[in-house]
Amino acid sequence: MTYTIALNFEDGVTRFIDCKANEKVLDAAYRNRINLPMDCSDGVCGTCKCRCEDGEYDQGEDYIEDALSEDEAARGLVLTCQMVPASDCVVAVPMPSTACKTGTGSFEGELVSITPHADAALEVTFDIAGGAAAPGFLPGQYVNIGVPGAGQTRAYSFSSKPGESRFGFLIKRVPGGLMSAYLDQAQLGERLQFTGPLGTFYLREVRRPLLLLAGGTGLAPFLSMLEVLAERGCEQPISLIYGVTRDLDLVLVERLQALAERLPTLVFITCVAEPQSVHPRKGYVTQHMSAAMLNDGDVDVYLCGPPPMVDAVRAHFSEQGVTPASFHYEKFTPTQVVSTDRQALTA
Repeated sequence: MTYTIALNFEDGVTRFIDCKANEKVLDAAYRNRINLPMDCSDGVCGTCKCRCEDGEYDQGEDYIEDALSEDEAARGLVLTCQMVPASDCVVAVPMPSTACKTGTGSFEGELVSITPHADAALEVTFDIAGGAAAPGFLPGQYVNIGVPGAGQTRAYSFSSKPGESRFGFLIKRVPGGLMSAYLDQAQLGERLQFTGPLGTFYLREVRRPLLLLAGGTGLAPFLSMLEVLAERGCEQPISLIYGVTRDLDLVLVERLQALAERLPTLVFITCVAEPQSVHPRKGYVTQHMSAAMLNDGDVDVYLCGPPPMVDAVRAHFSEQGVTPASFHYEKFTPTQVVSTDRQALTA
């Protein structure tokens, strides 16, 4: 038996390795030619300390308190030189990938379909090219996509679940935008280059209620997360608020409805900011967060949208005196994605 270990580095690069039964993560990483930090490899120095964000494992007892305290172990910190997985795991490594002599992966995808949603967005799907393995990523992560003939890339979050040979994205249509212009004339069957996966914005182990806040095409990573949760099952309440600027920007609501049918704990609402909207629920996401959704702060918040929305939500939490148990957010512009989380910054 082998387990898949996702190593997520502090620069957002994620590498997937296989770990054999009873094999320690540090040994598996070295076998996969990734040099995780270490000095002693005997559970004495603590240099290999990382955080396990998802999955089951055995830390054993063959290490000293100075290397890993009881409090650190309770918070999910692990010594990779002692950690033996008992399931697939996600391990956050507090170093950039370059310091561990690794970097981003790459793969090719063949353009399968382009589905326009008025002038708001495009659903774009690809098949993995050349019979390669399905792209590995954590639900919520993004890739850089090379724009053919431009010598430039654009970053987009997966809207599909991991592990499938057909994968997709929800791409904002930007007038005069590099990717939008390409997709307007692209031919099905063309091959594009992908670099990644990337980002610290991904679904962690669900231990408490979830509040998902999506702005515009920031819905994409939540579609990936919800597909995974629907497949696994989730007993915790999940609230999604999906806010857009105009009525035309409200897309893929039928997909959310289908996910809610498969995931009974999911409740979602939509809102439109434009005053002249005919939508029954107007305003911004901050105006539609109920006390039940915030659960007195005992909630994991995931937020993805344009910078003004992200900043407004952060300010709203501060004004309301709400400190979520964990807060992961990603803000995007037409050319870049920035993701972070409060939990990682305060651990």
